[in-house]
Amino acid sequence: MSHVTLLTGPERRRRWSEEDQCRILAAAFAPGATVAAVARQYDVATSLIYKWRRTVRARETGFAEVVVAPDEPVAVSRPAASPAVIELEVAGKVRLRIPLTTPPTLAAAMVKALGVS
Repeated sequence: MSHVTLLTGPERRRRWSEEDQCRILAAAFAPGATVAAVARQYDVATSLIYKWRRTVRARETGFAEVVVAPDEPVAVSRPAASPAVIELEVAGKVRLRIPLTTPPTLAAAMVKALGVS
């Protein structure tokens, strides 16, 4: 004999806070854990856990926000044959020069490695 649960009343849709999502994701992808078991524990669909993971990954691997602020013009002395570069200076401590021929995914990884986001 099968068991049927009948839900009456308002819709059962829940809103999960970002902290709750992160906590559930950490539990679901911890060593030795299974997504299905964590989904049952928190009464959430496994597909929703995977959706949250995709969202977090997209947010983490996205491009860093860039703010262009006017500054004093700087005289650049470089040979005419040198390739164009994107130059980032982080908090006056680190300077990163990325050639324009660098693939975007590699450039994003280099910026992420500096902790700029």
